[in-house]
Amino acid sequence: MNLRALMYFDELVRTSSMRAAAENLNVAPTAVSRQIENLEEYFGTPLVERSSRGVTLTAAGELLAERAGKTLRELGHVHQLIDDLKGLERGRATIYANGATVASLLAPALSQFAQAYPKLRFEVHITSARQAIDALVSAQADIAITLFAPKTSEVKILAKREIGYDVILPADHPLAAKSSISLKELANMPLALPEKTFAARQAFDALFADSGITLDPVFTASSLELLKELVLDRAAATVLPALAVAREIKSGQMVAIPLSGAKGVRTNMELCVAPDRELSFAAATLASFIETFLGNLPK
Repeated sequence: MNLRALMYFDELVRTSSMRAAAENLNVAPTAVSRQIENLEEYFGTPLVERSSRGVTLTAAGELLAERAGKTLRELGHVHQLIDDLKGLERGRATIYANGATVASLLAPALSQFAQAYPKLRFEVHITSARQAIDALVSAQADIAITLFAPKTSEVKILAKREIGYDVILPADHPLAAKSSISLKELANMPLALPEKTFAARQAFDALFADSGITLDPVFTASSLELLKELVLDRAAATVLPALAVAREIKSGQMVAIPLSGAKGVRTNMELCVAPDRELSFAAATLASFIETFLGNLPK
């Protein structure tokens, strides 16, 4: 078995089409088919089933697909480490992050970091905390920045910072000058909240349930940007970390007011890596930079 065969198989898995895989690899479809046949001969069993609708994986193909992608990513990582040994200060880092961490931490950190290391390249994925942890474990991510991450021994936490969720209002809202807002006052406002799959939303549901107050948001959304726009348009209030709207607060468009009469919702913003993987120069330098940046965030 050669590396090219594995690369062709991985591309076929991603596209489910011999023609599409060939186009992406810039080879003829027969070349892809030949490499898949080589793999099937090596393993002694069919890996794909061909039909007019494309290709589907056999049970053996599914097993190989699960491991082939990670193997190729690990080989790419080794290639980067070898470049590091040569003293080549270039490379690529892949980051998975929760949406609420992007504006407050990731975007400004990457902006500053890229100016210091212009040869490095970055790939950023905005996902849930669980997906970010899974990406670290499967070697898809070098770094994860999470909120409400599930507790697990599968990752190493390099740094963390506790943050709270505040009521976010337009700056001219009638309650914008208050020092705090009660859950009852919040429940009487038109609210825009994350959908129920988000850990932050689940925490707020539990907080309201414990207080015996019905939570009935007007808007539910999976997009942080939509929640912010609804506040800016004065259609609703939302609940987010103040850091997530720091720019809007600084410009005088929004205010962040803490909850009163309740513990509120607090969580840790965590910078995570895989415990058993040596980071490349790009990823290690970026992780160190973000760790310092996280420690310097305003409290």
